[in-house]
Amino acid sequence: MTAHELFAFMSPAQAHEILDHLFEHEKEMHRAVLAGVAQARKVRPIFLERQARPDRTAMILASLSRPQLEPISDNVIRTWLISKYSSMLSDFLDALKIPHEKGVVETLPDTVEEGALRGAVDTLLGKYPHEAVSIYLHAFNQMNESKWANLDALLKSDPRLDLGG
Repeated sequence: MTAHELFAFMSPAQAHEILDHLFEHEKEMHRAVLAGVAQARKVRPIFLERQARPDRTAMILASLSRPQLEPISDNVIRTWLISKYSSMLSDFLDALKIPHEKGVVETLPDTVEEGALRGAVDTLLGKYPHEAVSIYLHAFNQMNESKWANLDALLKSDPRLDLGG
């Protein structure tokens, strides 16, 4: 799933949690999101800033699920994952024995062994909220040049990773 599709299929509670995290911990990214949504909606950012937070959040989330805001949606998910769930990213890569720096990888292998992948996914699901794990794995598979066929198949077949898409 692409980033805008992830926003379309994740639960409203999860989407709100992501935006709340940006608002509280990633102010610069939150301002960039407001500017991007304002530009897409053909309004000034101040218009969004002056709205009540629930109304503003609803407008932002509706916008992030649209294809034209894919680059912004992608950055939002990456920032949230790295900021809030760097330990999850590290746990996954450590389980696969992929070198990284705080969950960030320069190059990925073209494939990973099936048993190691399933073990890594089971570890994440045992330790972190299932929806956050699912979003991470979907984003990981979509955002990286090395798309792993076995991860793609697992995302489609494992009901624990289903986001409804």
